[in-house]
Amino acid sequence: MKMDPREIAEIAAAQAAQPRLDLYAGIHKALRAFMADTLLAVGRMDVHDDLERAQACQQLLELLALCRSHLDHENHFVHAAMQARAPGSSQRVEDEHAQHQRDIARLAVGTHALLAAGSAERAALAHALYTGLAAFVGHNYAHMQVEETEHNAVLWAHYSDEELMDLHNALVASIPPQEMMLTMRWMIPSVSPAERAAILGDMRAHAPAPAFAAVLDAVRPHLTQAARARLEQALAA
Repeated sequence: MKMDPREIAEIAAAQAAQPRLDLYAGIHKALRAFMADTLLAVGRMDVHDDLERAQACQQLLELLALCRSHLDHENHFVHAAMQARAPGSSQRVEDEHAQHQRDIARLAVGTHALLAAGSAERAALAHALYTGLAAFVGHNYAHMQVEETEHNAVLWAHYSDEELMDLHNALVASIPPQEMMLTMRWMIPSVSPAERAAILGDMRAHAPAPAFAAVLDAVRPHLTQAARARLEQALAA
């Protein structure tokens, strides 16, 4: 199933007039930020500085692991919901997800090769890894835009916000603590002040107090002083 562009535009206009729940907004901001930062880290690293090379490669491996999990979450929760009420509506993106899984595996192999390489091989391996990662990031940025338009159009046409919130909560509940912490580290600094306050306010209301405190401790160093002040004010209200 592929929606007509005019139908997508009409649903987007309705969203602007009366905003609907967007399952993709926060996680996609997190992924875009993580991808951009990692691409810069790989591109500028000194391959002959063992610590710098190890740090950049470790960040890339963490990004790839998060991308892999994100694909699984979307396939299992979001695509299943779309298929249930609009058969065929997720097929194009599911096919792209399969390619992304192959790309992730290839990039992981290249990362480990760079970590193990001798001095003479590092520059060539790093360049190949950088260009491969750049292509992966570029494709993912375009891919996420399709999800935010075409997939949201399907979801909004077939599900109420209450149903979408139930879907969101089930997805979030399936995420292991370590993955959630990494996601919050990139999501919270990357969203708007209003989104930040809403996400953390909801977390404070539903998560154990130690878990909420741990997330705050993890994200504070990545917020500007002004952003920290606005967040503290919002949480105190």
